[in-house]
Amino acid sequence: MKSENLTPGMGVKKPIPGVVYPPPEALTRYVRAGALTDETLGHALRAAFRQHADRVALCGPAGDITYQQLDEITDRLAAALLGLGLQPTDRVIFQLGNSKELVFGLIACLKAALIPLCTLAAHREHEISYLGQHSGARLHFVAGDDPKFDDLAFAQDMQRRIPTLQWIVQARGNTRAPAITLCSLVDSVTLEEARRLLAEVPQDPFQVAVFQLSGGTTGVPKIIPRFHNEYLYNMRAVAAVNHYSADDCLFMPLPMMHNLNLGCCLGPFLLNGGRVTVAIDLQVDSLVELFNNCQPTWAIMGGPILEKLRPAIEAGQMSFGSLRGAVTTNNSARVREILGVPVWHIFGMTEGVIMFTREGDPQEVIDTMVGRPVSSLDQVKIFKTGTEEEILEPGVEGECAFAGPYTIHGYFDAPERNRETFTSGGFYRSGDLMSFHDIDGVRYFKFCGRTKDVVDRAGEKINSGELELILAGHPAVAAVSVVGMPDPVYRERVCAFLILREGTVAPTVASLGDFLRQAGVARFKWPERIEVLTEFPLTGSGKLSKPTLRQMITDKLAAERASAVANTLPKEKS
Repeated sequence: MKSENLTPGMGVKKPIPGVVYPPPEALTRYVRAGALTDETLGHALRAAFRQHADRVALCGPAGDITYQQLDEITDRLAAALLGLGLQPTDRVIFQLGNSKELVFGLIACLKAALIPLCTLAAHREHEISYLGQHSGARLHFVAGDDPKFDDLAFAQDMQRRIPTLQWIVQARGNTRAPAITLCSLVDSVTLEEARRLLAEVPQDPFQVAVFQLSGGTTGVPKIIPRFHNEYLYNMRAVAAVNHYSADDCLFMPLPMMHNLNLGCCLGPFLLNGGRVTVAIDLQVDSLVELFNNCQPTWAIMGGPILEKLRPAIEAGQMSFGSLRGAVTTNNSARVREILGVPVWHIFGMTEGVIMFTREGDPQEVIDTMVGRPVSSLDQVKIFKTGTEEEILEPGVEGECAFAGPYTIHGYFDAPERNRETFTSGGFYRSGDLMSFHDIDGVRYFKFCGRTKDVVDRAGEKINSGELELILAGHPAVAAVSVVGMPDPVYRERVCAFLILREGTVAPTVASLGDFLRQAGVARFKWPERIEVLTEFPLTGSGKLSKPTLRQMITDKLAAERASAVANTLPKEKS
C-alpha cells in the first residue's frame, strides 16, 4: 500500500495512555516522503507470506516451516488469542528462547493487533514483575519445557504479582494447569473461522506494534513503543541496504525478540521471503550443525558467538561457501579474516536509528567506522556532551542525537525521563559518543564510546545504577560501584567494586551471583569480577569517579595479562 493513500498528518485512532506518539507535523513529513505507509506489520507480513507461500520460512532442528504454513498457523493462533478474551492493544509478555513457537506467537500478536512485550528468556522477577505491571500485561507466553528453569511456576508467581495478568500460554511440553498450550489454541479454531474473525479486527498503521526494551540507564529497562508503519519502514530500509532477497538465508542465533534481531534480521528476512535459521540452543555442536545444514548467506557474528565457534572454524568443521556477507558490531577486519567474506559494521539502538557500513565504502570506513544511516530521512547531530551546542567540525567527538521516521519521540509512561532524554528540537539523546568524517562527499560516523552509566556486555546494556541498588542490600556491602571492564569477546564485562562492612568477608563471584539470583536478577547482569577497596576515588568536586575505577580495572587486567605472558616465556639460564 502506498503512502499517497494516507491523509497527510493522519495519526493514531485510539491513543494508548502513556504512549508518546509522533507529532502531526512529523507524520506529515514522513508520509509525504513515502516512508510511512498505511500498512501494519500484520498486513505486510501476510502479503509476503502469500507471495512466497511455497518457500521455506523457518529452518532448523525442529523442522522446516513454509510461508504458507506460517501464515495459516499464525492466523489461527491470532484468532484463538482474541477468543480467550484479549482485545486489540492488550499487552503480551514474551519470555522464551528462540523457537518456531516464538515466531508463531509474535506474528499472531501482530495480526491480532496485540502488543508483544519483548522481554528476554533470561529475565526474572526483578524485571518481569516491574515490566508486566508497568505495561498492564494480560498474557504471559513461556516455553513450558525448560529443563533448567520452571517457567510455568514462575509465570504463576507473576500472576500473583501483576494484577492484570490473566492467562499463561506454554509453547511446548506437557500441559500443566492453569497454562494453555499453543497447540490447543491453534486447534481450537479453523482457518476459515480465524480469517473471518481477523478481517473484523481494527488495524491502525500508526498504533504501537511492539513494546521493546531499552538497555536501562535509570533502573530497570524502559519500555519503547515501536509503531507498525515506522517499524515496517525500519525493516525495509535495512533490507534495501543489504539487498536481502528471497534467495537469502539468515544465521542469527541471538534472541529473536531483541531489537537487533527483530528489526534488522528476522523481520526484514520474513518480509522478503528468505529463510531464517532457528537456533534452539547455543551449544557449539548445535550451531555448527545448523549452519552447515542450512547454508546461510548472511551471518550475524557478534564477539561471543564468533569466539564460541572459532575452534570449529579453525578445525574446518564449518563451510562458508554460501556466505555472501556477515554483520558485526565492531572489529570487522578480524571477523573478515576469520570468515573470509565481506563483513559490515552495524550501529543502532532500540529507540531508532540504524547505521551500516556497506559495499563500496572506503576501506578505512569499513574497518574503523559504523557507516551511515539506512535512511536518507535520518538526522544525526553531534553535540558537546550535556549541551545542545552542535559540533560542526569533522573528527571532533561529542554526544550524538537522532531524529527520523523510525526514531521514537518518548518512552512509555516516563515523562521525567523523556524530559531528560530529548533535546528541545525533539532529537533523541543516545548517550553514545561519536564523530563524523566527510569522505568523497559522503558523511560517515565513528563510534567513540558511551556517556551513560551502563555496561555493554555483548550488546546487552546493563544499568550500573540498577545493579548497585540491589548489591547494596548484600549484608557484607557497605558501598558498591559497578563499572564495565574491557573484554576482547564481550566488549565489556561487569566488575563490582566493593567497600565492605566492618567485620565481614568479601563475597565471591559465585556467592554474589547466588545473592542476585535470589533477588530475581537476570544472570547476564551478574558481576564477573569483584574488587575490594577501602575507599572510592573521588573527582575534584568530591564525587565518586567512575572513570578512575574503569581505568583501575583496565590497568589491573593489562598487568595480569602481561604477567601471564611473562610466566610462559622460557627462563634465561644464569
